[in-house]
Amino acid sequence: MYLFSLNPRRAAPSNPQKTPMRNRYLLLLMLLPASLAAQSLYFPPNNQNTWETLSPAALGYCPQQIDSLYQFLDINDSKAFILLKDGKIVLEKYFGAFQRDSFWYWASAGKTLTATLVGIAQQEGKLSVDDTTSTYLGKGWTSCTPQQEAKITIWNQLTMTTGLDDGVSNPDCTKPGCLQYQADAGTRWAYHNAPYTLLDSVLQQATGMQLNQFLASRLRNPIGMNGAYIKTGDNTVYYSNPRSMARFGLLLLAKGSWNGTPILADSAYVDQMINSSQPINPSYGYLTWLNGKARFMVPQSQFVFPGSLNPDAPDDMFAAMGKNGQVINVVPSEGLVWIRMGNPPPSETGLIPPVFNNEIWKYVNQLACGAVSTAEMEAEADVRVFPVPFHDRLEIRSAVPVQSLTLFDVRGLLVGQWMPEGAADVSWPLPGTLASGVYWLRVQLTDGAPVVVRVVK
Repeated sequence: MYLFSLNPRRAAPSNPQKTPMRNRYLLLLMLLPASLAAQSLYFPPNNQNTWETLSPAALGYCPQQIDSLYQFLDINDSKAFILLKDGKIVLEKYFGAFQRDSFWYWASAGKTLTATLVGIAQQEGKLSVDDTTSTYLGKGWTSCTPQQEAKITIWNQLTMTTGLDDGVSNPDCTKPGCLQYQADAGTRWAYHNAPYTLLDSVLQQATGMQLNQFLASRLRNPIGMNGAYIKTGDNTVYYSNPRSMARFGLLLLAKGSWNGTPILADSAYVDQMINSSQPINPSYGYLTWLNGKARFMVPQSQFVFPGSLNPDAPDDMFAAMGKNGQVINVVPSEGLVWIRMGNPPPSETGLIPPVFNNEIWKYVNQLACGAVSTAEMEAEADVRVFPVPFHDRLEIRSAVPVQSLTLFDVRGLLVGQWMPEGAADVSWPLPGTLASGVYWLRVQLTDGAPVVVRVVK
């Protein structure tokens, strides 16, 4: 079941005696010994398999809750899961024939790695994010007019605001004929692979080094990662083992420093990476997804969804996310990093997995003994929608009367709308010919608070 509410009122449940689950989890962490909570980050040694561990019991994790998390990951075709607390491994699980040293692709989670390399190149004075992309790719790298092209900078590539048309037949294509004008740079947010991929060429021209050479010398080798960028069709995709992905997450947690050695020492750039880069989609930094913002957008859509990207994750969480559920989650306030590699889970579609990531967070939040269960959490929700999957109708149960229902496809395009005349319990008939897939249901309540729910047919 992949269904979640983006209602910001979830932070204030209707029953004041019930503390939200995430807050209970944080409370349990606060009750841990002060020496444990205050300890400095641990960094595993390079070129070794040694990595210190921390007992799940030290964090109050229950074995049965860990088993539930692993079962959820297993049935959703995961390959690897690692959870770090202050740099130490608390949970590490591999599924099927996949092993600790097996390689897997990062998909778009590698974008955050590339953003880090751009920051390193800038701190070395080899480029500036304010430079025009034409400075490194030459004039005519797009089909735009010279005036339109001259407005596109490296910053626009990092923030997905180049203004180039992501609706072309092949949005991965980096040839000039595929890079067409849609809007002035900086005025439109659109998740577009091609301008991102061209950062590889920008880095190569700026540094005089191949991408993998620059990566190895500046970041990969200094923090003990393995792996490489591999050209895959029009895209450049990073491959590594799971522990290397976790190492990179730990570097992000440490704000670009590795065991006292600065890797990305430009603190201003690090802050820009993990904070809203522009107001159009505040849930996006520099090729990095941000939680806890008032609204967010998703790839292949111009629809703006209200609420936080991952409502069940801590507000300060930021993430590298890639297709089919490749994710790195970093939570500075908790000293927490966790990664997941694997195949696409059932019913998950799209270039990033925010809904699936949120489902995993529900299980992570339940790891502590005494944490509220998913069933209890759903019982506190303002709006319930079923069945899952649906066929020819949706049943909506709400504590507040429903004013209107609007259904969008995964791209944010309008599918249908209905006015149920203020009933709290609603049964909405839908055509059985509606294509199977993922949809977004917007429930407008009579008290003015909208709820957006992801549903599957």
